[in-house]
Amino acid sequence: MRKVSKNNPLPLYYQLKEIIQEMIENEELKPGDPVPPERELCEIHGVSRMTARKAIMDLVNEGLLYREQGKGTFVSAPKIKQQLSQLKGFTEDMEEKGLKTDTKLLSFEIKKATKKIREHLNLTQEDSLIIEIKRLRKIENEPIAVETAWIPLNMCPDFTRETLEGNSLYSIIRKKYNYNLDYAKQTIEPIKINEYESSLLNVKPESLALLFRRKTYLDDGRVIEYTKAIYRSDKYKYEVILR
Repeated sequence: MRKVSKNNPLPLYYQLKEIIQEMIENEELKPGDPVPPERELCEIHGVSRMTARKAIMDLVNEGLLYREQGKGTFVSAPKIKQQLSQLKGFTEDMEEKGLKTDTKLLSFEIKKATKKIREHLNLTQEDSLIIEIKRLRKIENEPIAVETAWIPLNMCPDFTRETLEGNSLYSIIRKKYNYNLDYAKQTIEPIKINEYESSLLNVKPESLALLFRRKTYLDDGRVIEYTKAIYRSDKYKYEVILR
């Protein structure tokens, strides 16, 4: 481990953070490995406890490290990455990466759409019945996302809970109903997870997460789906491809 330099214009905590980050990138520290405790870092680098703590917390906040109460600080596993260049469903995208996925169907309801959902799906007030699907998404048996999808009932009139069980939603839309998915509009924003969501995702309440909202369009311009999904930010990230 190289040491911080007091002659370097960069703050000491930032130098220490970069040293630990380099060790992770060079695989001197691997996922699951413990990071030297703050006391040891202070002795090695001749810095204060506050400096060592700030370096560690910055790396924790960036998701490179995680802390376990009473045990210490450890190197995080790499986050699962999904590209934002192709229109794919969750299951399809993860299976292409060789990851085992599992979906728990939390609820399946046919109900009247709220005004906001009607606007997203371009429905009239007279024809506003929708299918609301809530699911818990898992990768390698670990909960990753809570997802709610809304679909116009008039576009999938015989869609049932049994139809969805064990199947990909996009696969059903394509194969059962012969719709051609064209493109989607998606927004991403940071949020804090509430108590119910935290219990499903196995994280602490008020943890940071990523909120995705997506409208999926058919090749004839109609909206087939509006989705809101909450992803754990400690396990998941998106890659945007710009051309």
